[in-house]
Amino acid sequence: MKKIIEKASVLMEALPYIQEFRDSVILIKFGGSSMENEAMISGVLKDIVLLECVGMKPVIIHGGGKAINKKLAKMGIRTHFIDGLRYTCKDTIEVVDDVLHNEVNVGLVNSMNKMGGKAKTLSGKNIISAKKLEKTAGNKKIDYGYVGEVADVDCNLIYEDIKKGFIPIITPLGKGENQETFNINADLVACSLAERLEPRKLVFISNIPGLLQDPKDETSLISTIKVDEVENYIDNEIIHGGMIPKIRAMVTAIKAGLEKVHLIDGRLQHSLLLEIFTDHGIGTEIMM
Repeated sequence: MKKIIEKASVLMEALPYIQEFRDSVILIKFGGSSMENEAMISGVLKDIVLLECVGMKPVIIHGGGKAINKKLAKMGIRTHFIDGLRYTCKDTIEVVDDVLHNEVNVGLVNSMNKMGGKAKTLSGKNIISAKKLEKTAGNKKIDYGYVGEVADVDCNLIYEDIKKGFIPIITPLGKGENQETFNINADLVACSLAERLEPRKLVFISNIPGLLQDPKDETSLISTIKVDEVENYIDNEIIHGGMIPKIRAMVTAIKAGLEKVHLIDGRLQHSLLLEIFTDHGIGTEIMM
């Protein structure tokens, strides 16, 4: 009887959060090495199914870098990165497109549906207008190939899926003016979606606890970062490498009206539920 009462107490503790976030869009970016662990994937998807069952509107954007690397290696296509971004030639973008849609996305959709969820593939190519990523180093243009950035997002298909009771699972690809396909960093896609969807929550799930003061020490978690502290963290190389453009994109989303961005560890069982249904949450939150 004691255990049954404890379970009821947990539900009652969650009640105010269920009431607060009912009918709200919760945008979840799922990626990194967390997508290589089947148990972790299953745990996160179950959490998302529960969110939908209690009246929230989850929307998922996913990555798939490890699966892409495996397919490229199998096909003998060389992989190399520039500033943390995959150089994407014509052969590579075809592999990226195929793996993201027909392996990673289909796997997530099928797994969630087996759990009683109502997931649906939504190709980024159908909602994201992209433009070629262009950067310079000195006077020299950097060529990333078919790597793009978000120019615009048409959210109508997302809203249609939500209205029909689906959980949209979105691939991080976009279409250019000439209908060419561009590979877009999934973190940046999530932030661009957040600017337009205006979700109540934007949560990034990976296989690290959050931002760490010391990358080698997982106990050095930084629980909260204010937007005006970000550049100082970059100057001190606490935020470094490929995290810099991602965190800056998160800052842009917050300045556009998002209250907070959460970075959480998918290895922790029910980390998503803990983040949404408790006062203190887990991981790192970035806020104004």
